[in-house]
Order: sequence, then structure tokens, then C-alpha cells
Amino acid sequence: MDKYDLCVIGGGPAGYAAAMRAIDFGKKVLLIEKDKLGGYGIYDGALASKTMWELSNKIKTVKDEIGTDSRIDMPFSKVKEIINEALFERKFQFSCHLRIIHAETGLINYEKGTASFISKNEILIQKSNGTSTTAYADNTIIATGSHPRKLDHIKVDEKVILTSDGILHLDEFPKSMVILGAGVIGCEFATMFSNFGQTKVYLIDRAERILPFEDEDIADVVATNLEANGVTIHRGAKLLRMDHLGDHVEYEIENTDGTKEVIQAEKAMLSIGRVPNVSELGLQNCGVEMSKRGVHIGDEDTRTNIPNIYAVGDVSGHMALVNVGEREARHAVVKMFADFPVKPIHYENISTIMFLSPEVAAVGLNEQKA
Repeated sequence: MDKYDLCVIGGGPAGYAAAMRAIDFGKKVLLIEKDKLGGYGIYDGALASKTMWELSNKIKTVKDEIGTDSRIDMPFSKVKEIINEALFERKFQFSCHLRIIHAETGLINYEKGTASFISKNEILIQKSNGTSTTAYADNTIIATGSHPRKLDHIKVDEKVILTSDGILHLDEFPKSMVILGAGVIGCEFATMFSNFGQTKVYLIDRAERILPFEDEDIADVVATNLEANGVTIHRGAKLLRMDHLGDHVEYEIENTDGTKEVIQAEKAMLSIGRVPNVSELGLQNCGVEMSKRGVHIGDEDTRTNIPNIYAVGDVSGHMALVNVGEREARHAVVKMFADFPVKPIHYENISTIMFLSPEVAAVGLNEQKA
């Protein structure tokens, strides 16, 4: 059985940052990734959506310069091509960097497979070819990320009813799309599709206003710009049903005044939060418990209730942002291996950005939280 100073489960932004920081300390590292190196930092996540946003913003800028009645119909195949070029470039950088670090230091071993705990120090790796291996690690970091939350009564096929994972499965721009959820991700996709100008966008917002965790004046500006861009916002609307009708969807909402509306759209997208990827980890075998918040782990400044196991990134229970996950990962490694006291992470001064119209950036508490 191979032995390591640190095993990192998950090769997304947080996991990769943890592995690189451990190498700084001269530690022997095992990095395990189930699917694709880079995780949601590249695929179906930050890089893909922000590339799409940047492209949509350029299209809208050109349309605004030409005139309000102008139309620029870029095919979605071209959008996907540009996004895939960006993804390939970043994937290539990751792969080359990993090979260089391995060749120069000999400290990192990369395994592709599904990891699960046998005990607090032993990890089983099930590989895609059907074989398996076991590794021993003095410390482990869980950085397995998250996936879009779904609803039991809505059939998601990633073709007609989508999550953010299914956007690049589209063959062309839909003529209409309803987005369930008016948080940051829902509003970002509403901004993107309305910017391209080929999709009528409906946004279902159960709260009285979009972006309920942001300051009211900011939410109002973003909502005004979305509506000016042709987006219909169902404010304070309760979704009664959403039916998959083969090649389109039909949804019914109840408004605050008790009236009901039935609307059909070509596609639907659920943007109702994310769920941590922990079901396959075998946490019961190592004794790691879910946190007080019920769905996340890593309550004690990235450390779980088992002293040698840490959780960073989306599974930590804090802000699901790439920069936060990377910061948590480096912090966890320093806590493990530094020979000096390490101050706790303070989440109150985190920088954030929302890719909307206009872009919204912030540092620290907003008015509402303060």
C-alpha cells in the first residue's frame, strides 16, 4: 500500500490548490479525480459560463452601437466552439503543469477514479477500467465540489429541462427559456441569453425581488436592465407545476394576487442551488459527520470532526466560489504542515463578483448582512 503525507480527493480548483500548496512544504501528495481535472472551475462552471458571458456582452455592445432594432444571430454552435477552445486551453495548461511538477519533484501522484474512505487513513480508489487500489494518507482533504440541485417532481433530462450542466448540450439557441431561481446563477444565465437576443427569457422569482441576498438598490438596477433586455420576471411567483411535454415545457405559476398563469417555453433551466458531492465518499467509515447546517462538512476552520480530515471548496459549507475554495485549500494545508500558529479564515472580507448587467463586485459585508 502506497503511503502519502496528504491525499486530496477532488481535482477541481480547491483540490488542485491544496495539492500544489502541499508540494511547497515538500510533502508527498496523492491527487484523486473522478472525472476531469479542473472540475467545475473549467467544465460546466466558472470558465465555461464566464466565457459565454463575455461573448454575450460583446454581442450586446455591438447591437447597442448599431441600433435597438439590430440583430446579430451568432449560431450556438459557434458559441460552443469558442467556449470549448477556452476549456481545452485551460485543460492543457493543467495537464502540462501536473506533468512538470511530477517530473521535477516526484512528490505528486495523480489517480483518476472514484475515492472512498476505508478508514480515516485508508482510501480506496475505484478506477474506470474496473481495477482498484488502496492508499494510506496521514491527512486527507475532501474537495469533491458540488452539483446542481434538482427537484423530485421535475424531470431533468439536460436536453429540454436543464441545469447549468446541460447548457453546452444545446444544439442551438432556444426560442424561449424559463429559468427557475433568481439567485446569482439564474440571473447570470438570464443576462447571457437575453444579451444574445435570440431567446425570450422568463425568470421565476419566488421572492419579492431578484438577488434576495444582495442590497435592494443593486437588485433593482439589475432587474431593470434585465427587463429592458426583454426578460420577463415573475416576481413573488409560486411554481405550481412544470411539465415536460417532449420538445417543450409548460409551467404554471401563482402570482401574489392569487392569479394564475400558464406559459409554454422551449427549454427550462433549474437554478435552485447546489448539493455537495459526498454520497460516494463512505464518510461513515472514517467517522466524518455532516455539519450543523445539515448538508456540508468542515465546520472548524476547514477541519472536520476527524482531526486529520479537512473539507474545502463547495463541501466546506461556505461561499461556493473558486477563489474561496482555493483560499480554503491553501489554508487547510498550512494548518496541517506549518510549524507556526495559523490564524483562522475570515469570510467577512471575501471579494465577490456577479456577471450581470451591470457587473457587481463587492468586498466584505453588504448593507443587508451588516
